Amino acid sequence: MQQDKIVVGLDIGTTKICALVGRKNEFGKLEILGMGKAVSEGVSRGIVLNIDKTVDAIKRAIRQAEEQSGISIGVVNVGIAGQHIKSLQHNGSITRNSADTIGPDDVNRLTQDMYRLVTQPGSQIIHVMPQDYKVDYEGGIVDPVGYEGVRLEGNFHIITAQSTAINNINKCVTKAGLEIADLILEPLASSMSILSDEEKEAGVALIDIGGGTTDLAVFKDGIIRHAAVLPFGGNIITQDIRQGCNVAPGQAEQLKVKFGKAIAEEASDYEIVSIPGLPNRPPKEVSLKNLAYIIEARMSEIMELVYAEIYRMGLHDKLSAGIVLTGGGSQLQNLEQLTEYITGLDTRIGYPNQHLGKSRIEAVKSPMYATTVGLVLTGYHSLDERTARPSYEEEVYPAYQPAAAYQQPAYQAPVAPAIPTPVAESRPATTPAPAPEPAKPKQPSKAGEFFKNILSRTKGLLIDDYDDKSY
Repeated sequence: MQQDKIVVGLDIGTTKICALVGRKNEFGKLEILGMGKAVSEGVSRGIVLNIDKTVDAIKRAIRQAEEQSGISIGVVNVGIAGQHIKSLQHNGSITRNSADTIGPDDVNRLTQDMYRLVTQPGSQIIHVMPQDYKVDYEGGIVDPVGYEGVRLEGNFHIITAQSTAINNINKCVTKAGLEIADLILEPLASSMSILSDEEKEAGVALIDIGGGTTDLAVFKDGIIRHAAVLPFGGNIITQDIRQGCNVAPGQAEQLKVKFGKAIAEEASDYEIVSIPGLPNRPPKEVSLKNLAYIIEARMSEIMELVYAEIYRMGLHDKLSAGIVLTGGGSQLQNLEQLTEYITGLDTRIGYPNQHLGKSRIEAVKSPMYATTVGLVLTGYHSLDERTARPSYEEEVYPAYQPAAAYQQPAYQAPVAPAIPTPVAESRPATTPAPAPEPAKPKQPSKAGEFFKNILSRTKGLLIDDYDDKSY
């Protein structure tokens, strides 16, 4: 990783909007240079509803991160979540022109073809993740590069999101004066900062309990097998406490954070908390036993829904590494024991520490910031991939390339070297006159180069599609 690269993660959550500025140190660890945080008022259950309020919160978080890090922020990696997130499995194939060795370009072409799938109206594909491959009908191949064959097939895990939700995020980030480098599913970002490679290989379920949603990502054999977002989080527990204990919303949140327990049997029958009453009203007393009963009922429901999703996909008996809990809601007392009781799987709390280096911002090591740290790490991963080779869109549609640094000379029309202004020159009579060279006025305009590149790339794309017998 280049140490001079700065990556910014922006988590647009239901309860908070957080921005992190990170840089890789000489040991490959992530060093947090600055953090900004603002209360989120325009987001509900992971979906942006009020654009103006969300823009204001993004600006406050970015401004705070800039002041702390001393860096001007222009590009961010943004997370996306919400109940509209869907996942599906799909098989694709391409037919190559010859049976020579399969290269990364062939795999990239097959992967990018998945983005052309027809999805449900109002949705679009945000991630395409390969599961395994087949080369000339021989399956079970993890990486087909280096194999020889004509037909290349692949099984893919595809994540879709609602187009309206994506557009609202784009509007908010753009109005805040920023540019989106990548739009990343939040469970995938959290897995980057929380899970180890050994856990992903053995089989693990990551449960990220946020304010408005609970995100699920299941891994097996080092590959993501399922992802889902449930529209329940810590806020619904706060609402239950508010109604059950008849207290104000702020008091309900404080009761949950300071005294809340996920198992009622662990709470004392005789402990009572006195909280201030309304003006000219006496203080209100709340039994911690009753508080724990309220929390246990709702957390049990959330965990049962998550486990039902895992069971529905047939992955419940493939999780040798058990369950990892993260997010702000994972900090409830006794939540590990409740999860183990409901699912029967080993459970631990995930902290984003293994990828973090020394930093003066200790708060970032909390599970609450697992997604934001993961967005920064995913940004570095995507940056390395873009530097390594161009994407399929960059090869076919050069007008949409994000930056000149990512353009590959191999895909550009050759440019003749600069020719000095011709001067009069005497030649011997015996020397035949050279053939007249075509006039070379000024360099072609950018518009002319654009249409010339589009024409040549479109011609190559049509040839590829004609050769692919699977279409």
